[in-house]
Amino acid sequence: MDKSFAVFGLGKFGSSVVMELTNAGADVLAVDINKERVHALADIATCAVAVDICDTEAMESLGISNMDAVVVAITESLDISILATIFAKESGVPYVIAKSRDAIHSKILLKVGADKIVRPELETGVRIARHLATGNVLDFVELSDTIKMIEMNIRPEWTGHTLRELNLREKEHINVIALRKDGELVVTPPPDNILEPGLSMLIIAEKKYLHKLVQ
Repeated sequence: MDKSFAVFGLGKFGSSVVMELTNAGADVLAVDINKERVHALADIATCAVAVDICDTEAMESLGISNMDAVVVAITESLDISILATIFAKESGVPYVIAKSRDAIHSKILLKVGADKIVRPELETGVRIARHLATGNVLDFVELSDTIKMIEMNIRPEWTGHTLRELNLREKEHINVIALRKDGELVVTPPPDNILEPGLSMLIIAEKKYLHKLVQ
């Protein structure tokens, strides 16, 4: 995986994002003013630093402009949360996810440039990390420790072909159980229908085969 992310705020939510992204093979910059939190993730994140977000010079030294996304996981201080979000957007980060503590906080963060708002804690942290790490996955369900069901956008090279031609069960080790177009789900899709751009597919597969598929 060749994606890079920064996470500001290393509480439960931020730490879960850092760990999940790292496990997915991403480069992760973990940032918090609390040195104990930073130390706890020093051996997990690609780089973990203790920085005061109010320190403009220190923030600029982080070099986040080339990050694929930034997660602002700060809710203790509304001002710091807003400042971190603005800094990320002004640095040219294309996608900023910000954690919010309530509806008003959410509205403010959206106003200052956040692309996505999240509110729950640990579980959502894992889900957001997987969303970032696997950009063409629309949703997923853990069926077991080894089996996952996901909905994903069809890969560009699959358009113009039929499921029979692609033979995904043999070549990619996945089972296609449905296709979705314009919100309508077609269960057990006909194998000879040509796949069109804009389709998503619901598949079941072992996790070990999904990593390459969803990049």
